[in-house]
Amino acid sequence: MEPPKKSGPPRRAGPGGPRRPSQDKPAGTRPARPPFRKAKPAPAKPANPHPARTAAAASGKNEPQRIAKLLARAGIASRREVERMIEEGRVTLDGEAVSTPATLLTSLNGVAVDGTPVAQPAPARLFLFHKPSGYLTTERDPRGRPTIYDRLPADLPRVMPIGRLDMTTEGLLLLTTDGEFKRQMELPATGVPRTYRARAFGDISQAQLEDLFEGIEIDGIRYGQIEANLERRTGRNQWIEMTLTEGKNREVRRVLEHLGLQVNRLIRTSYGPFHLGELASGAVEEVRQHDLIVFRKSLKTPKS
Repeated sequence: MEPPKKSGPPRRAGPGGPRRPSQDKPAGTRPARPPFRKAKPAPAKPANPHPARTAAAASGKNEPQRIAKLLARAGIASRREVERMIEEGRVTLDGEAVSTPATLLTSLNGVAVDGTPVAQPAPARLFLFHKPSGYLTTERDPRGRPTIYDRLPADLPRVMPIGRLDMTTEGLLLLTTDGEFKRQMELPATGVPRTYRARAFGDISQAQLEDLFEGIEIDGIRYGQIEANLERRTGRNQWIEMTLTEGKNREVRRVLEHLGLQVNRLIRTSYGPFHLGELASGAVEEVRQHDLIVFRKSLKTPKS
């Protein structure tokens, strides 16, 4: 009996008759096809790039940045204050008032504030200031109360405080000439630890303080992890050391008051790697440029 024939359309014979398998290759094999590789798409370019970016790319200059950021870096004021100055028409570019803080520039050439040309930003500088009690951490007070600028040396460059200390809080306050560095340090996501020593009246146990390590919620406000240690007691007063990273407004006082204590003295003793040490009340000391550069490289970069 003949084997059954395979169904399907008959093969067409090419010129010269039906093809026969080659003697060198097994029947039914075909040459392997090269793997298909999809071409990588070119990086997307903005359809309408900003003229400042186009000009910077053509001339090989630095990437343009917002004028508010450049002025803050130059130490004119904080970024928020610069935006206010622009709204008031105090910032000009080539003699014309700047209309928006989002104006992009590669340098401060031609920029003036209150009619005075702005110099290119110098390297950032950082100072340690032992703030005494009784001074506000602000440049001016409508009620005429004393501010930290009333205590700062006259030969100090224009500086801005990093964060704030309450009027009655004393201790380490960082001052910088760089508004962008100030902003970075004040962001909670940067996570720079601050340490305080509080003298408080009332009763508290170490176990209660250790519960703060998990954070605490007070009046709907969540305070993150706090390391707290009971140092010593003097009668019903006790000294408590607290380290935190968020630095919310009046955080130390509110947490201790929530625990039934009355804070009667508060001193900030360190901010990151910088310590108050033996710095006299009202004195100022500059951080070495090398130490500042090393510290800035170690900072977390918060996502924008």
